[in-house]
This record gives sequence, C-alpha cells and structure tokens, in this order.
Amino acid sequence: MLYHPVTKKIVHRPGLRTTHLNLKNPLLGQILSQRGVESDDRLDYSLKQLPAPTLLSGMDVATDILYEAIQNRSKTIVIADYDADGATACAVAVKGLQMLGLENISYLVPNRFEFGYGLTPDIVKVASLERPDLLITVDNGISSLDGVETANALGIKVIVTDHHLPGLELPNAHAIVNPNLSGDPFPSKALAGVGVMFYVLLGLRQKLRSKGYFLSAQLKEPNLGEFLDLVALGTIADLVELDHTNRILVQQGLERIRAGRACPGIMALLTVAERPFQNVQANDLGYSVGPRLNAAGRLDDMTLGIECLLSLVPEHSNTMAAQLNAINLERRVIEDTMKAQALSHLGAHTHTDQSKPAVCLFDATWHQGVVGLIASRLKDRLHRPVIAFAPSDQEDSILKGSARSIPGIHIRDVLADVATKSPELILKFGGHSMAAGLSIARNGLDDFRRAFQQAVSERTKGLDLQNTVLSDAKLEPNDMTLENAECIQTNGPWGQGFPEPLFDGDFRVISVRIVGHRHLKWLLKPLNSDDTFDAIAFGIETPEKWLRARSLRAAYRLDVNEYRGSRSLQLRIEYMEAPEPQATQFNRT
Repeated sequence: MLYHPVTKKIVHRPGLRTTHLNLKNPLLGQILSQRGVESDDRLDYSLKQLPAPTLLSGMDVATDILYEAIQNRSKTIVIADYDADGATACAVAVKGLQMLGLENISYLVPNRFEFGYGLTPDIVKVASLERPDLLITVDNGISSLDGVETANALGIKVIVTDHHLPGLELPNAHAIVNPNLSGDPFPSKALAGVGVMFYVLLGLRQKLRSKGYFLSAQLKEPNLGEFLDLVALGTIADLVELDHTNRILVQQGLERIRAGRACPGIMALLTVAERPFQNVQANDLGYSVGPRLNAAGRLDDMTLGIECLLSLVPEHSNTMAAQLNAINLERRVIEDTMKAQALSHLGAHTHTDQSKPAVCLFDATWHQGVVGLIASRLKDRLHRPVIAFAPSDQEDSILKGSARSIPGIHIRDVLADVATKSPELILKFGGHSMAAGLSIARNGLDDFRRAFQQAVSERTKGLDLQNTVLSDAKLEPNDMTLENAECIQTNGPWGQGFPEPLFDGDFRVISVRIVGHRHLKWLLKPLNSDDTFDAIAFGIETPEKWLRARSLRAAYRLDVNEYRGSRSLQLRIEYMEAPEPQATQFNRT
C-alpha cells in the first residue's frame, strides 16, 4: 500500500493590515498587505532601491584584491557549484569580471560524483595545475576550511563568495563576502549565491570608479544590468526568500528576458521548455528552466550548463540546451522510479508512519544526484523533514544525503544538534534552514536515523505538524476574473517567502477529463452561483480516481490561459478534496 499524503487544513491568512498602499485594485492591496507590504516604496522594484554593496562586510577587502588582480593580470579561477545557483553565479562571475577588466579568468566546477561539494583540497590541487594566483568561490566556500588551507599552503589567494550559513569556524580566506556572516550589516540575508556575486561586481565597479580606472583606461563603465537575467534565474531556482532586494533583482531580470535581451543560453532553455520569453514569469524559471539546467549537475557535469549560459552564439546555445533537455528527461525517469521505491519503503516500514517527526530513507540503488528531489517530494507529501540517502560514488562505506525541511524546523540547526551530541555520526554537513547536504558512514545509518528523529522531535515541541494550505481568501464569483488574474500576474514577482496568491472554495463538478496522461481538466461551478470556471490540476498520480467526483473543495490560483492568441481565466488547482470515497486528496508537488 502506498503512503498517502497527509490531509491538509485550509486556513486563511490574517486580515488586512493598516497600510498606505495607493492601489486601484482592492484585492491586490489585500494580498500585498498580507505579505507585509505596507508602503508604496516596497513596490518600487527599480535598481535605485537596492542596498549599497559597501554594506557587505567583506566587500572592501575583496574588491581591493580584485583590483590588484586586474592591474597585475593575475590568473584567476572561479570555483563553481553544480546547481543552477552555482552555474548562474559562475557565468556572472566570468562574464562580469572580464567586462570589468580581469582578462585572465577561467572556471572549474567540481563533478559531484568525483569531488563532492565546494572548495575541497582535491579540487584546489586540480586548479593548481593551471598555476592560478587567485581562486574565487561562488555559491560555496563558507565551510571549505581544509580547501582554503590547501590553497594558502600553495600560495594561492582565495576570495569566498557564498550565501550559506557559516559554521562555528570560518575559512582562513583572504576575503569573505557573505551576508550571513555574524554581524554583517547587509539588510538582505536572503541573497542567493548568484546575488552575492552580482553584488561583488557592483562593489568592484564602484572601487574601479573611485580609483579613476575607467577614465585612465578610456573605458565606458559597463552596464552590469546585462547579467540580471542570470541573477533572476539563479535566485528563483535556489528557492531563496523573495525579500524586497531579491524581488528587485528578479523583476529586473524578468523584464530583461521579456524584452528579448537575455543571454542566448536562457533564451535557448526557454525555447526547449516551450515557454515564450515575452510573457515569462518567475515560476517559468523555477519549474521549466531551472530543472533543465540542474539536470546536468545531477546526472553528469554542470560544465555543460555553464557553457550554455556563457555562450554568445545562439546556435551553440541551442545545441547545448537540447542536450540539457535530454538529460532532464532522463532525470525524470530516474526520479519517478526512485519516488515509487521511496513510497514503497514508507508503506513497508512502521517506523516511518505519520506519528514520527521526521523521515530518513536509504536505498542502495538510488542515484546520488536525485536524492534531493526525492527528499523534497516526500517532504511536500508528508509535511515532515526528510533525508534521502544514496551510496557515495567514491566510497561504498559512505552515504551521501540530501535533507529538506518544512517551515518552523531549521534543518541545518537540526544537523548541528546531532553533530554536537554525537559527533561520530556525521562526517560533514552544510546548508540552510530548508535544505542541507551531509555525509555519514553507511554502517551508522540506523544510529543516525534515531539521533535525527530525536533532534527533530526536540525542535518540534509545541509545533503543530499538521500540514496547512494558507489561503488568501474565499473569493466571490465576481472576483474570479481575468482582470484580477492579470493584475496578480503583472504585480509579482511571486516566489519563496512571497507566495503567489492562493484562494479556496467549494464547487460542483460540471465535467472532468484527463489530459496529457496526468492532468485533470475541470469545469467547476461555485456553490450558490450560476457561473462556471475552467480549472486544471497538474501532475495527478491516479487521475482516474477523480473522474466520478461530483463536488470539490479546492485551493487554487487565478491563472491566465493563453491559447492561439486569446487569453482567458483558468483556475490552477494546487490542492483538492472530494467527499466521495473514491477520491482522497491531491497535493501538488
């Protein structure tokens, strides 16, 4: 028997706050006030609203080193990470530093199956073969104590740019730029790795300007806004909180893409994903472009993804985007198989029932690059922190794990609790509040599982673990309009920490049919109304179970359906319940 999703409770967000928003659409005003937007300046997404780069505590030292590297034509290597944030950060670093005058620059991205994550001693030794003067980490490095020491011993300077939470000890790098350093005054702690690197470029341009570099070299100051498409992609793909700073970066990047001014790689990835660039939304980057880019790092080598983003030749970008799309299709097949195995494990073992505060799974056949996706899918399904383990490709005695968590449970702190109480159980770990990675000894899995569940249990005392759907309102039929859908669409960006509006209601089912194998197309009629609305639910595991449903309680988004040049309202269902016994619940994951 497969493990069923936990039933969700639909609750409404707190009511309208006192605000000073000057908006014509009252529904949008309520939505934004519920997200803490209390003044019009929080809706100003112009670049002038960005915090100054000098607020990042390590910026002055880092830009001094980079200025010196430009003057001396120092050999510089960017050390990237193998996810979409790392890939976009690498592309921004290479392109941006070249634009600012650092000509002798290349990059190196560790293959996750050979070297693992971050600036390891082994990857430093590989980089040293090119005799670099300077290494710059992007989206990694804050936990690379040994790697930085190896570089220091070889006489190579290191600048760490990262956004992950630091441990108790910092690497002995020549400069560290990370908004999450203790005491760092930068107001946004939610920058992605690509956002941190973009800010380093802003700081370096400011430093070069102050030193008269552009005047003496008779150069025009470069427009760093050219990289905001990459910044938007990495920020959305990494699921960091869309605070005001990140919303500015994402919105500016989306506007660049919609104007057809994105780099050839992003345009090619949008094309293979069948997403028109003219109307691209943040969720297109998150659900369509990001996974295709990530697939390279999950199954093969992120070098392909980075080269796609760096390419200036559309034909080359198109070829690489097609290769990334093929890898992503392979990833989907692997993920589906692993997900079925995970659900089977859950159904077969009593220790993973819903009374437990956390789930920890391992299968010897699982793919190391896909366990993070499995952990995420199960986390959404069970509303519990989940760690999925796979064997390490380097050592059979080591397991590599990916952890995903739910709001209210800081997963990196949970792992820190385990490491403090039982330091022998975790070989290494790192991450942030919602996601983390770790390595453990294979023969210590059972002990780790018990310690992990105990650590989660201690942090969930008094926390309601029932999954909830947070709805903005129960809309009246006269508010379910194309005008409101378009207003919501154009007043994003929406994403992590600033969610796209969600509504709920009870409906009678006029008709329902299966489309595209796993999607359900509905015609729904709100109770006590004669109006009918088209609706769609994507990714249903057993869609045939819903074909006899006669009524529906649903949480949905107002969506704009575009077909052959016409635009119409469509309800995009995220969660639904039917009272009939043949249909339980659907949770979109």
